[in-house]
Amino acid sequence: MAMTDAPIPVTVARVAGRRRYVPALRFDALTSLYDPVVAVTSREGAFKRRLLEHARIKDGESVLDVACGTGTLAIDIKKANPKAKVSALDGDRAILQRARAKAKDAGVKIEFQRGLSNELPYDARSFDVVVSTLFFHHLTDEAKADTAEEIRRVLRLGGRVLIADWGRPQDPLMRMFFLPVQALDGFRNTASNVAGKLPEFLRDAGLKRVSVVDRMRTPLGTIETVSGIRPTK
Repeated sequence: MAMTDAPIPVTVARVAGRRRYVPALRFDALTSLYDPVVAVTSREGAFKRRLLEHARIKDGESVLDVACGTGTLAIDIKKANPKAKVSALDGDRAILQRARAKAKDAGVKIEFQRGLSNELPYDARSFDVVVSTLFFHHLTDEAKADTAEEIRRVLRLGGRVLIADWGRPQDPLMRMFFLPVQALDGFRNTASNVAGKLPEFLRDAGLKRVSVVDRMRTPLGTIETVSGIRPTK
């Protein structure tokens, strides 16, 4: 089982020999603040809109949002692509409850499921597109690698992945702004993000044409969007 030294949304920690889930914002009492915190600190609307532009989701495609949080991106995908089949996964029951309520209010059908990023509960080659946002930095490098391999497994041949997360800072100011994230989520977990190594995890998992397709400044540092494709052979 993947181990972490900081709170993460779609995996578990092992404490005294047993599995214990750790909420995305460290404490269950803070779950109600998830949406406003993400919106204010990450320029959420802008970077997710740009991710979807790069995703180029088509009618009839099957899409998975890994670590969906309260479902904001999954809902946006379904609204923009009503004929796409959208699934979303997270490990936090409270977060998923909010996501289901938001989807119902938005009038869209999304298949939400609770599960782990390094043990995705889907058959191989199930999805045309896999997306994930602001999640990988929570994981240890081992869990990053395991999650990347799981994403490749569930992608169909020629399927594509787009991941938006904290990446290599453009300048010292962006590096300084990222320090609070590292203090919260763990300097060890976030070190590979700062070093710009997220593309390496996708390449090592067997994905091809991996590249950083977008970069954005935010109040907490640089967000990079990385894309890749599962090869057809």
